[in-house]
Amino acid sequence: MQKKMGTGPLLDAKGHLAECGWSNSEVRSYDRAAIRANALRIKEWDYYCILTPEYGLALTVADNGYLGFLGVSWIDLRARKATNHGAATFWPMGKMNLPASADSGDIDQSASGVSLAFRHEAGGRRLKVDAPGFDNGAGLSGELWLAQPPMDRMVIATPFPRAPKAFYYNQKINCLPAEGKITVGGETFAFTPTAAYGVLDWGRGVWTYSNTWYWGSASGRQGKDVIGFNIGYGFGDTSAASENMFFLNGKAHKLDQVTFHMPCGKLDEAPWKFSSNDGRFTMDFKPAVNRHHTTNLGIFKTAQDQVFGHFSGNVGLDDGSLFHVERLPGFAEEVRNRW
Repeated sequence: MQKKMGTGPLLDAKGHLAECGWSNSEVRSYDRAAIRANALRIKEWDYYCILTPEYGLALTVADNGYLGFLGVSWIDLRARKATNHGAATFWPMGKMNLPASADSGDIDQSASGVSLAFRHEAGGRRLKVDAPGFDNGAGLSGELWLAQPPMDRMVIATPFPRAPKAFYYNQKINCLPAEGKITVGGETFAFTPTAAYGVLDWGRGVWTYSNTWYWGSASGRQGKDVIGFNIGYGFGDTSAASENMFFLNGKAHKLDQVTFHMPCGKLDEAPWKFSSNDGRFTMDFKPAVNRHHTTNLGIFKTAQDQVFGHFSGNVGLDDGSLFHVERLPGFAEEVRNRW
């Protein structure tokens, strides 16, 4: 079943999801003050990933209750190398003031020499990064403009079994054309809107302590078309709706359940495959580099394998026609959390 949500508050007076399901716009309003769960269980983040066929940038601002995190990653698909850098703060507990909407409210955070700013402006978003300590002092800095024309997005409200006050409210905004420059270790890389596309992963929720998720995303231009997709599963009760969606020139095509067929052994040394129960999504993934990152603070541990590469395959559109995807840059990941 794929249940489309209506408008209104995300949570009811008891802190339960007012409605579960999906949408192609921000129909439900998030209010941290309406949460009735332990504040340590509240997790909020904004994550941007901007890719070209050859290189890319990932930026994270996260408030995970007892740990805040600012993350900067540079991905070189040609050299098959990913470099991570970040700064942690303890016990933010909401003091990072992450916005209640994906469409308004700015983020401006600094910690331990890392500065990140995500700002809304008319027609899009402006991202700024300054991390002089990146890659043992090589440094990374720059500014990107992500245009956001009117278009659909993936929105989902997911409950957790046996945890009535736990939920995940997630928005994925794909196909954001990027323009700007990023300097890494003295070398400047250009991002142009014909080749560079970003995705925003906007997440707000109350999470259970131990969980694993699988997520894949890709955006780019193929001929005259701008295409992208979001796929994922692995946590919560997705019986009302999945987060699987294909985008073609701003219009969403809703998919049912998608399964990741991951290789044994090292995840960036063998192809991946993806299939859907409705037969509408069949994709091969040729990996280039695994952006592996682990944080282990005992009671808090997160381990992620985010593999970047290129997708090729076919997607069935809502009108029954078939769209072929060829070497679309993106990523697929497995993330395991105790938090």
